[in-house]
Amino acid sequence: MKQILTVAMLLATFLLPAAAQKKISDATITDQVRLRLSSDSEVKGGSLDVDVKDGVVTVKGRVGTDRAHQKVDRIVKKVKGVTKVVNQVAVER
Repeated sequence: MKQILTVAMLLATFLLPAAAQKKISDATITDQVRLRLSSDSEVKGGSLDVDVKDGVVTVKGRVGTDRAHQKVDRIVKKVKGVTKVVNQVAVER
């Protein structure tokens, strides 16, 4: 019984970190960012361009307020797998 428990603990020690570090694809990140931006009533991000390369998200386009511009950063940073946000969104005046 002790041997089974020891083997189970060893497997968990080596397998769990590998599963936890599974890389999220750029395509998945792109989908999640677009979904979150487009569903935000303030950002109204359906017309924003989103590009992702190795977890770095670049967002381009226009929003109506400074607050919406800042909110783009906050929304994108919350998406799992994002390593950096490049906010090139302009504010329409």
